[in-house]
Formats: sequence, structure tokens, C-alpha cells
Amino acid sequence: MVNSRRRFLGKGLTCVTGIMAGSYLHANALKQDESEHWTAKPETLPAINSGIGGNNTIDLLNRIEKDCLAHRPKLTILMAGTNDMNSVKYVPAAEYERNLSVIAGRIVSAGSQLLIMTILPAYEPYLLTRHPASFYEPEGVAGRRKQVNAIIKKTAGDHKAVLLDMEQRFTAIGNVGTSAASLIQNEVNAGKTDGVHPTPNGYRFIALSVFDCIVCNDLPREQIVCFGDSITRGDGSNDRNSYPGFLNKLLTTV
Repeated sequence: MVNSRRRFLGKGLTCVTGIMAGSYLHANALKQDESEHWTAKPETLPAINSGIGGNNTIDLLNRIEKDCLAHRPKLTILMAGTNDMNSVKYVPAAEYERNLSVIAGRIVSAGSQLLIMTILPAYEPYLLTRHPASFYEPEGVAGRRKQVNAIIKKTAGDHKAVLLDMEQRFTAIGNVGTSAASLIQNEVNAGKTDGVHPTPNGYRFIALSVFDCIVCNDLPREQIVCFGDSITRGDGSNDRNSYPGFLNKLLTTV
């Protein structure tokens, strides 16, 4: 029992060190002028941005072969559920769970390791300008997100994937709301009532979290596919304002 505790504590300290390294040693690599383009060729980079705006799990299933498995990933990073929950392409929980499990199963069966992220919190007043409160009945906005993230956590366990709880991180320190410091876009920091998509600093924060998760879990650092919707897509790049773009900087700045 004593040895087991020591091993656990040792791993915990190692992961804390990794987080500190990702947050501080690599911080300068992420502090760039937003107009500055990184000139590396996409095919030379370790992570591929395979996010498409508006996708739900049905869309991801339809394109998993072409946009994920065809790249023969050693690691797939999956975030899916924001559109299943919030958009006109709403997918009921039971169907969402089936879809997500099939996606995870196909990725793992193809020989890729899998890292699954929970979906981010959103600023509820903005959401309720897009949909009436009845759209989220009976569970409400927070209840539906809790339901979706519970499914994500269960799916990660079922398929022995690594889980990264981005909802917890954004809720704790993302300042989600109407201030300029919010890591989710709003009227002050983005000039629009968005409430769902990260700011450039939000994408940096996701990339740092993913990088630390890769380090802590000794996951592959090349042949990575970032598979998901607009939260993954960002500006659509592999080298600028998307979490895959910032992740590539971290993975190639060592």
C-alpha cells in the first residue's frame, strides 16, 4: 500500500511539473501578434486541424474515414457535442451517446490512441437569444451540458481513452461572461454576442491544456488529428488562431 501511494504521488508531481512547463517554459512561443503568420508547411506539422464548423456527431461519423482515419493518426484528439447540444442540428442524448461511442470505437480500432475533451461552458444569456428556453427543456442549458459531459466521460472510460475536462478548466478560470477577460467570445472582446467560441487566448489555453495532457500521459507527439467542430477549427489554420495551431507551436518548440 505504501509503495502504491508513492507511485501515485510521484506521477502526480510529474504531471504538475508538466503543467508548469507547458504554462511557463512555452509561454513565449504563444505570445505572438495576431497578424503574424507562422510559415511552417502543414504537412510538416505534428497536428492536423480537422475541425469543421457546425458539425455534430452525425457529421463526424460521415467524414471520419476521410478526415481522421485516412491520416493514420497515432493520436486523435476529439471534442464533439457543442452542436449536438446547442444548435438546430440538436441530437437527443441517447443518439448522441451511440454516435460518440461509434466514433471512439472506430478511432481506437484503427490503432490510434484517443484523447477526449469535455465541451466548454457557454454564456447562457447569449444562448437564449438564439433559442427559446423551451429548446433546452426539461433539463435547462446547464443540465443539458452536464448530461453531454457525463456521456463524454463515460465514453472515455468505455474506450480507455484519456479524458481532458476542459469544461472544468474554463468554468474555474475562464471568466465566462461579459468581461474582456472572458476566454469565450463576447461583445467586449470580440464585438459580438457569441458566448460559445473561445477567444484567441481561449484557444491558447486549450492548447496548453492538451499539451500538458499529452506530456503527463506520455501520448504520441506526432501524427495527431484534432477532430471536431468549430471549437477545434478556430480560424481553420494549423499554425495560427486555433488550438491545433497553438498545439503545433508547443510540440515543435522544445
